[in-house]
Amino acid sequence: MAPDPDVEPGAQADAQAAADSAAQADKGKRRKKRSFWRDLVVIVVAALALTILLKAFVVQVFSIPSGSMENTLLPGDRILVSKIVYKFRPIARGDIVVFSGAGSWDPPNRPASNWLTGLWDDAVNLVGIAGPDTDYVKRVIGIPGDHVVCCNNNGQVTVNGVPLSESSYIYPGDVPSQLRFNITVPTGRLWVMGDNRGDSDDSRFRVNDPGGGTIPESAVVGRAFLVIWPLSRISDLPIPNTFEQPALTAAAALAAAPPATVAGGSALAGAAVLTWRRRRQRGDHDRQDGREGSL
Repeated sequence: MAPDPDVEPGAQADAQAAADSAAQADKGKRRKKRSFWRDLVVIVVAALALTILLKAFVVQVFSIPSGSMENTLLPGDRILVSKIVYKFRPIARGDIVVFSGAGSWDPPNRPASNWLTGLWDDAVNLVGIAGPDTDYVKRVIGIPGDHVVCCNNNGQVTVNGVPLSESSYIYPGDVPSQLRFNITVPTGRLWVMGDNRGDSDDSRFRVNDPGGGTIPESAVVGRAFLVIWPLSRISDLPIPNTFEQPALTAAAALAAAPPATVAGGSALAGAAVLTWRRRRQRGDHDRQDGREGSL
């Protein structure tokens, strides 16, 4: 651009400097804007990656779809489920667990019809909006080796002969169970029941399935330990006191002890006790086979 002869050289220099400064400021603004969006993308990607890692290995949000665990858990509640707790301790009686029924209570899961559907399913599962239709939440009543029976003369469920006091967590007005059952939980499996005993599809109604209604421990996703939504219902989910009875553990140890030890060192007495138990179990099983579970 040719200099204007009517303008003094100093003024021209000042105008040029101002133009250069404005151009530099505009360029700086564009750089800041690009930097903001780049940082935002990095933050979002990092948050998603962290969420996915937490879901896969540490904790996951689940939504409660039905009333089978009322009033402990209500439809629409969001719960946090620990996926690592059972790395440090075994599954315990009284735990509320989320487990997959695919391949046991339900047919195996079908793969997503297309990648977009699979992506959407993963996204809603990630935040607990929805979950697989084969996921269940129930309370563990019997662990491997336990003898679980309904009911004693007082209408209570017993575990290894020890009655459970369940009024603190089962649905108000419900009885422990209207359906009779008598089972010794196989190795590697669990007997589970909903807290809403009058409206829960649980082990009681699956006695004709493989495992006699029990679920495999390997199907357990984790332990529910906290209600996080709605805000008015935020609370922890402890194990009820009835499952902490010393007699429960003592009875389980007694049932697992060798016959000679149970009989105080007398092999003859131990053999008699074992024979009596086998006859009793055979009679119990015969009576159980004559019953039919109904949904």
